[in-house]
Amino acid sequence: MLVVQLTDLHIRPRGEACYRVAETNMLSERALRAVARLRPQADLVLITGDVTDCGLATEYAMVKEMLARHLPRGAHLIPGNHDRREVMIEALGCPASEAGFIDYVIDAGPLRIVMLDTVVAGFAHGELRAVQLDWLDRSLSEQPNKPTLIGMHHPPFDCGIGHMDAINLRNARAFADIVARHRQVERIICGHHHRPITARVGHAIATIAPSVATSVELDLRPHAPSAFVLEPGAYQIHRWTPTGGFVTHTAFVEDYPGPFPFATPPEYPGRGTPT
Repeated sequence: MLVVQLTDLHIRPRGEACYRVAETNMLSERALRAVARLRPQADLVLITGDVTDCGLATEYAMVKEMLARHLPRGAHLIPGNHDRREVMIEALGCPASEAGFIDYVIDAGPLRIVMLDTVVAGFAHGELRAVQLDWLDRSLSEQPNKPTLIGMHHPPFDCGIGHMDAINLRNARAFADIVARHRQVERIICGHHHRPITARVGHAIATIAPSVATSVELDLRPHAPSAFVLEPGAYQIHRWTPTGGFVTHTAFVEDYPGPFPFATPPEYPGRGTPT
C-alpha cells in the first residue's frame, strides 16, 4: 500500500510569491503532477498542514482548483499554523470533530490512519488539547490490532534546529504517553520543519517530510537565525506491506535527466550487477 505525504505547500493567491521570493504555487503544482504520474498510483494522499500561507479563502480556492486538476480521487488534509481552521473546513470540506478540530480517522483497508489538528490559533507552536488527547486515546483503543499511522503538523520531538524546536508540539510528552499505550502505532508523520528528519517517539518511528516548496536552513547552532533556502522541493512515499511495515522514500518535485541504464564496459569485473 502506498501513502503519499505532501506538506507545507504555502499556497498563495494567484500570481503572488511566498515571502516575496518562493513560487510555492508553481512548485506545489509540480508536486501534485508528480504524484499523479506515480506508478503504481498512490492509494492515499495526505497533506500535513500549512496548506496555505495565510489561511485566505482565495488561497484555499487555489488549493481546491489544484487538487481537482491533479488528484481526482482527492486528498486528506489537516491544518498547519499558517492555516485557518474554520476557513479550511468551509472551503475544502475537511471533517471536524465534535470539539471543532480537524481530527478524524481514515479506515484504509489493512491500515488505519489518524489525522490530528495541532494548531493553536494565532500562534506558531502546536498543542493537543485535553479533549483531543482523550479522543486520540479512545480512537486508538477501537482497533488495537490494526497497523496505524498518525498524521500531524507539529513534530512531537526536538530536532536540533533551535528556532523550529521552539515552535514544535508543546505537550509532546502527553502525546508520547498515549502512543506508548498503543503498540499498533507504527509511524508518526509530520510537517512544519521543512526538512526530512527522522526520530523515535516511544516505540514508533516519527518522520518529518520536506516541504514541496521551500526548506528551512540546516543550521544546528543553538541560536541560529530563522531562515529558509530554495533547496529542491520534495515529498515522501510511505510504502506499507504486511511483512515489512512502513518504508519511506523521499521523491523530488522537479524532473531531472534520466533514467539511464547501468551500462558497464565488458572488462569491468562487476559486470552484470546494477551498481
